[in-house]
Amino acid sequence: MTAPHTSTTARPLVGRTALMVGTSPNIGAGIAVELGRAGARVGCVDRDPQLAALTAKDIADLGGTAHAVGCDATEPDDVARAVDEVTAALGPVDILVNGAVVYAVRGLLEMEFGDWRRQLSVMLDGAFLFSTRVARDLVAASRSGAIVNIISTAGHQGEPGNIGYTTAKGGLLNMTRSAATELAPHGIRVNSLTPTSTDPAEAQERAARWGVPGPDDATLGALALAARQVPLGQLPTPSDYGLAAVFLCSDNARSITGIDLPVDAGSLARYWRTKPVDGP
Repeated sequence: MTAPHTSTTARPLVGRTALMVGTSPNIGAGIAVELGRAGARVGCVDRDPQLAALTAKDIADLGGTAHAVGCDATEPDDVARAVDEVTAALGPVDILVNGAVVYAVRGLLEMEFGDWRRQLSVMLDGAFLFSTRVARDLVAASRSGAIVNIISTAGHQGEPGNIGYTTAKGGLLNMTRSAATELAPHGIRVNSLTPTSTDPAEAQERAARWGVPGPDDATLGALALAARQVPLGQLPTPSDYGLAAVFLCSDNARSITGIDLPVDAGSLARYWRTKPVDGP
C-alpha cells in the first residue's frame, strides 16, 4: 500500500517567495506575518509604502525575510515593476495573495460612478493584474505555484449600503473558480479565503505600535456586537486568516484548487431566520 503524502512541518513554506498585496494593520499584515512565520520570503506590497515597510519590518523582527514595495494595484506598469522588484530581491514568486481593498461604504442610491469604478478597479483589476503576471511567470518557467484571493462574507451575501465592495468580492469568487480550472494543468492552484468581521485586538496592537490609525469607536462597537452574533461567539483574528492562507499555499493543500475557505466563526452557516442579538 502506498504511504499517504504528508507535509506537516512547522514551516511548510520554506524556500518559497510569497507576494502579499495589501498590508493594512488588520487582515493584510496578519496574513503576511504568518506567511513569514511559515518560512516564506515575503514581498509586502501596498499603495501606502509605509504600511508595506512596517509589515516587512514585523516579519524581519520575527527572524524572517521580507521586502517592501509601494504599488498602485490598478496600474499595469506599476504592478509589473512591483513583481520585478520582489523577484530581484527575494527570488521568483511562488505564492500570490490578493488582498488589496478600498472602502467606499455606499449603497446603490448614493454611490458615485467614480467611487464605484475606483473600488472595483482596486479589488478586481488589481487581482487580475497581479494574477496574470505571476501566473505567466510560473508557466514560462514550468513551475507550480499557488494563488489565494481574499473575499469577505459580504461577497457571499447581499449587504445593503455597500454595493461596490460586495460586487467586487463576489466577482473575485468566480475569478477564483475560472482561474483555478484554467491554471490547473500548469500545476498552479487558485483558491479563495473568506474572512468576516475580525477581532480588533491584533489590529489595535499593530496600529498603535506602527503609529497609524486603528479601528475607531464606532467600528469597535459594531465588532463587539458581531462577536455575539457569530455561532462560535468569538471573531477570527488576522492571524487565523494567515494560518488558513499558509495551509492553502502549502503542499498540505496540494489537491485543493477552486474552492473558497470560510474562516468566519460559522457566519455563513447560520440560517437567515435566526433571531438577531439585541442591544449594542
